[in-house]
Amino acid sequence: MLCSKHSVKPINYLLTIKKIIITCSLVPMLANAAIADSNFLQCKNNLVKRAENAGFSPYITDTVINDISPIERVIALDKKQPEFTQTFQQYMKARVTNYHVRVGRKKLIQHKKLFDELEKKYGVPRQYLVSFWGLETVYGKHKGKMSILNALATLACDERRSEFFTQELLDLFTLIETEQVAIEQLQGSWAGAMGHMQFMPSAFLKYAVDGDNDGKVDVWQSEVDALTTAANYLNKIGWQTKERWGREIKLPDNFSFDKVAFDQYYPLSYFQQLGIKKTNNQSLPDYDIQAELYLPSGHQGPAFLLYPNFNVIMTWNLSKSYALSVGVLANKLIGAKGIEFSAQQTAVTPYSIDEMKNLQKQLNALAFELGEPDGIWGPKSRRAIRLFQLQHQLIADGYPNKEVFLTIKSVVKQGEEDDLNNGE
Repeated sequence: MLCSKHSVKPINYLLTIKKIIITCSLVPMLANAAIADSNFLQCKNNLVKRAENAGFSPYITDTVINDISPIERVIALDKKQPEFTQTFQQYMKARVTNYHVRVGRKKLIQHKKLFDELEKKYGVPRQYLVSFWGLETVYGKHKGKMSILNALATLACDERRSEFFTQELLDLFTLIETEQVAIEQLQGSWAGAMGHMQFMPSAFLKYAVDGDNDGKVDVWQSEVDALTTAANYLNKIGWQTKERWGREIKLPDNFSFDKVAFDQYYPLSYFQQLGIKKTNNQSLPDYDIQAELYLPSGHQGPAFLLYPNFNVIMTWNLSKSYALSVGVLANKLIGAKGIEFSAQQTAVTPYSIDEMKNLQKQLNALAFELGEPDGIWGPKSRRAIRLFQLQHQLIADGYPNKEVFLTIKSVVKQGEEDDLNNGE
């Protein structure tokens, strides 16, 4: 972080000592800074108070915040993220394309010297950096044209993730206050991400590196700055140098799903004992590492073992479909075949967010507690569905497939009939 004596090289040599002190003093004061209010003007007033309490200058509290305005489309996009509305196959095929592979391999050649240096210094293999780059902006083609200030303010004023985006907005104010970014630069994604690699303000603030040594970090125009910052970021959040992200695997016929809980790590040797093999039918390696079984489309789709580096990828983007795409594209960039979807896998039936919300409500009503229904197939939903499947002799893959929807409908209907018969 910029406040550490071990921080990366200052990204603007003209910063005064006073400004550096401001940056370091603001960071711990920005926690719990949610400002949500359905009235945007009131929300801006709340933001001014937060910024004043955090010690920002009148330039931020009076000028910058005054110029902020909401973007209605941002809320719509937040509710329709592809991670939650597409099947795994749809998501993967849109992001790991022949174009991504072809151009990515050219980038590996173009920046070979840089990648040699980054691998030596940060320990992150080059194919992962290029894979992130391809997925985030298609190698700089789509960096986003929305106002980052307005996008972050819009999301901070919305209740769904107000605390997270308020913090990001305040981190952006710190970047502006200390002249690490200029307001005219601040164009990016609807979620407030910036530049070639789509860094959120918090990541920029903590991990930015002046890779080309020109006295500033410009993640919009400098590919070197963006890639170097990405390598530093992944290194600092725990990338394990000599490990891979995971692998696609083959489940044996009649696999014992009851012996594996999802979103839980086991020794790789445990999966060997359960008969899991590589996709070429060879045995899993005798290697001391923890692994997690993940079935993005249930038992009918591809299966994966995920290693600790997978969680590092998810720190970048908290979506397993995204993280799998990073891993698969990284593999293909260095010659791997990638995922080949079978006819059975292609036939996996997608579900809507509303259908998932209804299923979550029904599972809650049946005491398979998973929290507030949100329409997202996350860890709590996988656990609840798996337990329901085990109770009703279904294949316990934790996936909301057709059998789950039909069975729970029948169970709920039977319960309602029993209540009527009992006079309740």
